[in-house]
Amino acid sequence: MKSTLITIILSFTFILSIAQFQKDYPYSGVPFTKVKLNDNFWLPKLEINRTVTIPWSFQKSKETGRIKNFEQAVAHTGKLCTTYPFDDSDVYKIIEGAAYSLHVKYDAKLDSYLDSLITLIGKAQEPDGYLYTTRTMGDTGHPWIGKERYEKEHELSHELYNMGHFYEAASAHYLATGKKNMLNIALKNADHLLTVFGPGKKAVAPGHQVIEIGLVKLYRITGKKEYLDLSKFFIDCRGKRTYEKKTGDKEATVWQTGAYWQDNIPVVQQTEAVGHSVRAGYLYAGMADVASLTNNLAYLNAITKIWDNAFTKKTYITGGLGQAGNWEGFGPDYELSNHSAYCETCAAIASVYWNHRMFMMYGDSKYIDILERTLYNGLISGIGLDGKSFNYENPMEYTVKNGKLTGENKRSPWFTCSCCPTNICRFMPSIPGYIYAQNDNRVYVNLFISNTTTLEVAPKENVTITQATNYPWEGNIKINVEPQNKKGLQYAMYVRIPGWAKNQAFPTDLYAYKGLLVKEVSVKVNGQPLEMKLDNGYVAIDRLWKKGDVIELDLPMEVRQTIANAKVRDDIGKIAIEYGPIVYCAEFADNNDRTSNLIVPEKQQFQTSFQPDLLNGVMTLKGTANAINILDDFSVNTTTQPLVLIPYYARSNRGQGEMRVWFPTKIKNLEILTE
Repeated sequence: MKSTLITIILSFTFILSIAQFQKDYPYSGVPFTKVKLNDNFWLPKLEINRTVTIPWSFQKSKETGRIKNFEQAVAHTGKLCTTYPFDDSDVYKIIEGAAYSLHVKYDAKLDSYLDSLITLIGKAQEPDGYLYTTRTMGDTGHPWIGKERYEKEHELSHELYNMGHFYEAASAHYLATGKKNMLNIALKNADHLLTVFGPGKKAVAPGHQVIEIGLVKLYRITGKKEYLDLSKFFIDCRGKRTYEKKTGDKEATVWQTGAYWQDNIPVVQQTEAVGHSVRAGYLYAGMADVASLTNNLAYLNAITKIWDNAFTKKTYITGGLGQAGNWEGFGPDYELSNHSAYCETCAAIASVYWNHRMFMMYGDSKYIDILERTLYNGLISGIGLDGKSFNYENPMEYTVKNGKLTGENKRSPWFTCSCCPTNICRFMPSIPGYIYAQNDNRVYVNLFISNTTTLEVAPKENVTITQATNYPWEGNIKINVEPQNKKGLQYAMYVRIPGWAKNQAFPTDLYAYKGLLVKEVSVKVNGQPLEMKLDNGYVAIDRLWKKGDVIELDLPMEVRQTIANAKVRDDIGKIAIEYGPIVYCAEFADNNDRTSNLIVPEKQQFQTSFQPDLLNGVMTLKGTANAINILDDFSVNTTTQPLVLIPYYARSNRGQGEMRVWFPTKIKNLEILTE
């Protein structure tokens, strides 16, 4: 009997420990607050964000009336100064980025300014917690908002969207400063939502997701389970509204079936990435958050299937999401047009959020492979090198057609809809938080950026980890390990081996390299080579670590030619050029003002050359191309000319002109001859 009782107690203890373990992500990201950068690639970009982008965005918010909207809400009078009722969220996102920046480098003037803005926002909040400047100022004539609160939330009012971003900003401000002035406003609004929405109350699938993520952040801070429950409630509301189901043109179908809002069927039945890509990415990230805290396997099953669809059939080589400009979202499988690629900057950010959460759930490096590709290419391409010019869209080519240049080929200092600039504001300071992760006594090295961090890998046992590298231009990474315990510390370092370094262009069959690497990945500890045995894409090094131990990782940085799946019609007979994690493009400024007439032979070799004074310092690739010109008599002339490629992210910083990522290898695949 005693033995049986002990067995029952031990079993119960085991079940409790498993349940407790599963009450959050198995793999936890190391917060950006614990990681100090000292590299030459990302740190200057974060400094530009802090010193230029954030002040610029606050200035533009004031100039365009975004701040005045709050002042008018306080006065309960006036007309919306801006175009959209979601413009409140721009202010919230800038505050979030500023709060992160305060933690990195304290600025008393910025801290004071944030407090003044937060005070203004608090005054604009209605007594019951409702916060939405358009309605509070009394301007109910906007066609998106409806006559009553939340009347059009399922479509375009963005009342809950605004609050989702506010909750994220309030959480960031509280964690960065320790102040509760913004958090208290958020909690007052969240408590208001609890009186309006929920079982037996109002039910709605929010028209633009992000409230789901914000509520989870409030739950993590407060422990108030009602916030987590409400997040799940909003997710479960999807697929219950009756839409007018029409067939016909693709745009009408997306809007009229609810697919635009991912509201066409219940989320647990969804298997395909559809509709607005930013909405989708935020939804899937929110589902992952809720699943991690509630053990919801149905959510995980759904977002895993959707991930497979999105990244097997609907992703651009830059990591960009969103093929269709008409609804800023996903199109049919493999329909990846280059000149009309939308690839909204916000969608790239949403993809990073989603993929990071998928990693934290499963611990598989394929999610970090997508994250890294997106980060270095399709995401930072959205911000100009000056820190105050932006791209909303990030297509694969700009081409002169009928005397006009296609696409959003010029960076803008601001937009009427400025979701992307303000999203950049808040995202950039968070980048250090994607470098490391932990699982029990395992430390995961996901990204290669020079930095220092100190982590607790066992109770009261800390280790300082320092990375030194010139990544992404060079593949040599040194990781110094310094346990504080003089006797050393037993734990495991899991170092990611990127897919691109092991002849895998993409985690799925959407893209592949032509040919194999000349060199192989090398991993050494204290100068001794290690056997390359991978665990979910990581080389695991479990040992007694002592002060002075060094991991040396050598990734083969070689110029690669990439091809797309044969089902991608736009890329048939074409190649893209990559170097390490960087996707390259040809731009007019380096190539005789034209790129649409270039053919790059399959056997073309490239020379790498780092240019410190070009585009804030980039590695260029130099080779030759065949230039095809149509003469006045319609004959075709072919000449050989130098070809210079630059990183895709650095495009559109030298004026307007043609640009191209995918190059035909034969004359028959050149569009100017086939159109």
